[in-house]
Formats: sequence, C-alpha cells, structure tokens
Amino acid sequence: MLPRPTIEAFDAWLEERSLRLEAIVVGGSALALLGFIDRQTRDFDILHPELSHEIAEAARHFASHMRGEGVELAEDWLNNGPMQLADILPEGWRFRVRVAFAGTALTLTTLGRPDLLKTKLFALCDRGTDLNDCIALAPTADDLEEAEPWLSEQDANPMWPDHVRATLDDLRGKLGHGV
Repeated sequence: MLPRPTIEAFDAWLEERSLRLEAIVVGGSALALLGFIDRQTRDFDILHPELSHEIAEAARHFASHMRGEGVELAEDWLNNGPMQLADILPEGWRFRVRVAFAGTALTLTTLGRPDLLKTKLFALCDRGTDLNDCIALAPTADDLEEAEPWLSEQDANPMWPDHVRATLDDLRGKLGHGV
C-alpha cells in the first residue's frame, strides 16, 4: 500500500463514521508520511494508544473495502505491533513527537527524527532489515555515535554490543562516514 493515499482514504472513512483517532505512528509508514521514503509499506504501526475496538473494527472494514477496490491491504494493516517500544525509547521521547498527518478525523504524530532513527537502527541490528530506511534518514556520524549507547542496551546477549558496533560500522561505510 502507498501510505499517504491509504491514510487519506482512511481519514475520510473515519469521518463518515463519526470516529476520531489521534495516534503515534512509527516504522516505514511514518517515514513515508514525513517524505523520507517513497515506497509501499505493509502496515501502519501504531505505538500509542492501544487501538479501541471501534477503530480496529473500522480499520478491518476499511481493509475489506479497499481490497474490493483492488488495493492490497492486510486485515491488520493498522496495528499496535510496536507498543512495547514505548517502554524502551529514550527518556523524553513523548516531548519530541511531531505531526506526520493531520486530517479531519485522524491525526498521526510520529517520533522526532533522532528517536525514529533509533527505532530504525534497532530494527537494522535486530532483524537485519531497514537498511534502506536508515540510509533514507541520512544519519550523520554524530547521529550514529549518539545512538550507539542506547542501541547497545537493547539486548542482554553479551555479544549484542559488538554486533551493534559492527552493524553501525557497516552503515557508516555505506554512508561514506569512514570507519
């Protein structure tokens, strides 16, 4: 799905049903809404709040409607998959959110760039995915240096800090920051 047209259509869908949602979105859809990337994404990852039954039901009906229109949209395209991330984000992250989309029934904010970068770097270190998203965020050498201590704390495996360093060194090389 293309994030912006999808969320614009969902905004209208909610408005027609007199439903409202204010939420914090992360992941690829947040990057797309901010203009860092221009690609399809699989879903909208909602960090906060937990989706109400009414909103979750509206999202499922919307997905069914969109599939009827020929748009591939999974049943769980709007989900709370990353909610636990809120517990480990750097202190003060809630004060650094910014608007990613403001519609009539739907307002989506997202993490500030440094926090959003950390989540993408964590995904890169943890799953080996999100390299292109990390590159699209164009982190400076200072950004990567600042993120490393937080990233190193995100796994108890004694080899994790070395893995983080190696992953960031590889990214530094790809970004031309030297190693």
